Formats: sequence, C-alpha cells, structure tokens
Amino acid sequence: MVVAVAMATMIALAGCQSGDSGASGSGGSGGSGTKAAAAPAEITITPDDGNKKVKTAKKVKVSVAQGTISEVNVATATGKKLKGTLSQDKTEWTSKTALKAAMGYTVAVTAANADGVDAEKTSSFSTLVPDGQVTAYVVPGNGWKVGVGMPVVVELSKSVSQSKRDGVVDALKVDTGDDKVEGAWQWMSATQVWWRPKDYWEPGTDVKVTADLTGVEVQDGVWGKKQKAKSAFTIGDSMISTVDVSGHTMTVRKNGKVIRTIPVTTGKADMATRNGIKVVMSRETSHRMRSSTIGIDEDDPDGYDLVAKYAMRLTYSGEFIHAAPWSSSSQGSANVSHGCTGMTTAAAKWLFDRSKVGDVVIYKNSTRKLEWGNGYTVWNESYSDWKA
Repeated sequence: MVVAVAMATMIALAGCQSGDSGASGSGGSGGSGTKAAAAPAEITITPDDGNKKVKTAKKVKVSVAQGTISEVNVATATGKKLKGTLSQDKTEWTSKTALKAAMGYTVAVTAANADGVDAEKTSSFSTLVPDGQVTAYVVPGNGWKVGVGMPVVVELSKSVSQSKRDGVVDALKVDTGDDKVEGAWQWMSATQVWWRPKDYWEPGTDVKVTADLTGVEVQDGVWGKKQKAKSAFTIGDSMISTVDVSGHTMTVRKNGKVIRTIPVTTGKADMATRNGIKVVMSRETSHRMRSSTIGIDEDDPDGYDLVAKYAMRLTYSGEFIHAAPWSSSSQGSANVSHGCTGMTTAAAKWLFDRSKVGDVVIYKNSTRKLEWGNGYTVWNESYSDWKA
C-alpha cells in the first residue's frame, strides 16, 4: 500500500510539470475556461441631448462602437417620424430629411454588442426659432416650352447675404438627363440667381430644375422654408431673329433657316433701340403702353397712351416687338418709335404665333448699348466671364 501511494504521488507530481515551457496545462488559457463577455455597445447621438438651438440644416446622426444598430426612432413633438439611412455595416444612421424649425425631437436607439446583448440610449433636442424664412420660385414654370435663349431664373423671397450664396447655389440643381448640358449660375441680384448653358439650348432638350432651400441659411437667422420648388420644361424650336437697326429689317430664322424678312421701324435718334442680344420675356395679345412709365408726360409732344397688339417684351425698361399700324409708312425706311420694334399688324401676328418666351432677338447697328441685366441679357457675356 505504501509503495502504491508513493507511485501515485510521483505520477501526480509529474502531471503538474511540462518538459515544454510553451505548452499549456488543463488550467491554462488554452483550455476550456469561461470566455470573457463582449464589451457593451457604445451609442453616440448628435445633436447633443438637451440642445435647444439646433439649425434645421443639421442632420441627426447615430453611431455605435463595439456593436451594431438594431433600431433608431426619431420623432417630432407632434409624433411625425424622421426617415434615415443605415450604413452597410449597421454602425451609422443618418437622417434623410431636413429638420423643421421651432420643433422638439426625441431620439431612441437600440444597439447590440457581439454577444447580442442590447444597449439603449435616448436623447432630445429642439430646433431654433428662425427670425424669418425664405421661399424660392423657378422660371421657366412647370410644363413650359421655351426658346433656345431662355435662362433658368430662381427668385428668392428674401435677399441672400454674400457669405451665404454658395450654400444657396449648392441647393439648386439643373438636370438635363442624358444630354449633359454644361452651364453655370450667376447672381444677378441679392434675390435672383440665374443659370445659362454654355451655348444656346438644343431644341428638344428636357430640363428639370430643383430648388431645395429647406434649412439653408440665407441671412443670419433666416432660413429656407421646408419647401422644394420644382420645374420641368422643354426647349422648343430655335427661333433666332436679327434686327438691323440701320437697315430697318428683321430677319427671322427657324432652326437656322431664314423663313421671313420683315420691314420694321425702331427707336428714333434720341430714343434709340438698344444694341445687343435680347430674349423674349413675355407675350401678350395686347399691351397698354404709356409714356409716363418711361418718364414722359402723356401731354408732352413725345407722350403716348395706346394699346399695342401682339406685344413681346425684350427689356425691363420697356422695349417690345409689337404691331404698329400708325408707323406703317416708316417701316422698312426710317426709325420713328420710342425704342420699340414696330411692324404691320399682319406681320406682328405672324411672328407672335411662331414665337415663345426664350426666343432670341439680336439687334445690330445701333449706337445705344444694352445695359447688363436689362432683361435676360445672359448672352451678352462670354461663357468664361459668366462662370467667373
């Protein structure tokens, strides 16, 4: 019995040792000991909890370390849910739509760690109350068919600070589909920004314009209203007319082909019609014209108050193409108007019926220059200057 006990003791001692110092025994780390628990998921939410001055352009973001997102619920104080996108690895969530001004939001997040153990986090914040809000309006309007010279005009209800203009332009998009038309924006005033293509539009081009100023700051404390202004319009046939002021003629071209030459009269010497490239801004079957709008009393020898038929506006200052039966004896031979381009009623109707907003009218051989911004003057500047 003593020998047996001694041998058993020797075997036990031998079992506690190893000839290889790198090997592990049954009680070492390479054995079947209990696995360490995974670290808990760590959830981060922005904007910060309790923030009461969040701008509407801010995105709600959720990120998770040491785990993945199971659920995100962002809701307004009125119960409306905010949509968002989840990253492929399920570690980040970002809201898709802009926040609403003067609104409270709650965020509730559930995430799981590597062991599937859930962690939860909630927060709340509210957006600023703006001092004012701005809306946008797009020309050409939805469904219009316009000429090859038509610019895109975005009109804003409030002026935009110089330092905020890049942010506004970033919110504007001109989509020409597969045609990939090159163009650029330029600020014409504090409330108007225009886009023109590099060259005249190609007939048949479909254009979509989106102005999404939601949450965009245009002045300190003044943001874009939650509104997306849209327009989809089409470019019609190319109608480009050339008026020779000294030659008293208008040559009309449709898609590059001359279709008519019309005798005209333009502005007399002291009221010369302006030289330059103009674009039809509006069309009216009749338009009342009063000299008082250009600073001439109607009782003056140069005064007038009359209704002109088939009138198409070319400048803000009041230059039109229209029927002028009272000057028929001078059409084709002398310039006797107050700046407008007059022709017979029959010729004016013929031209009116074939014209549209955006058509181009080029004036040559006048001594008076067209002022920048007096109408759609975008084509009186090279494209490189326009972009600059």
